Amino acid sequence: MSGFDIRRFTARGFGGHIGRLGLTFHDSGPDWVALALPYAEDQIGDPATGVIASGPIVTMMDTATSLAVWVRLGRFVPQATLDLRVDYLRPAVPGRTVIGRGECVKLTRSVAFVRGIAHDGDADDPLAQVAGTFMLMDSWS
Repeated sequence: MSGFDIRRFTARGFGGHIGRLGLTFHDSGPDWVALALPYAEDQIGDPATGVIASGPIVTMMDTATSLAVWVRLGRFVPQATLDLRVDYLRPAVPGRTVIGRGECVKLTRSVAFVRGIAHDGDADDPLAQVAGTFMLMDSWS
């Protein structure tokens, strides 16, 4: 059983930039976390289309993959995003909540490897996919 309780960690919501975006916990498993980004007019990138800007989606995916590392480790470990590649496959549908699912696929002594997708209702039709690495900094002094 994991020593890092993601439901307890997210129970009061998020502060800072993540909280301002309205990100909320959606679901989780032994090595993955899903967050929800509700549609909001102040996050639209182009008013002519009503599509959510890329910034909130990048933040959501960075957060979901980072939390997935803690869930897989079973504990909180300070970490830094080394790389997060985001490939946009299509625009999000205006008015829909975007779900971001991040997964920790491998851990080494100092690096976590992650991947994930963002979708707006159908995980088989993602709007973005991500792959990245985090540096685990618990052994740094």
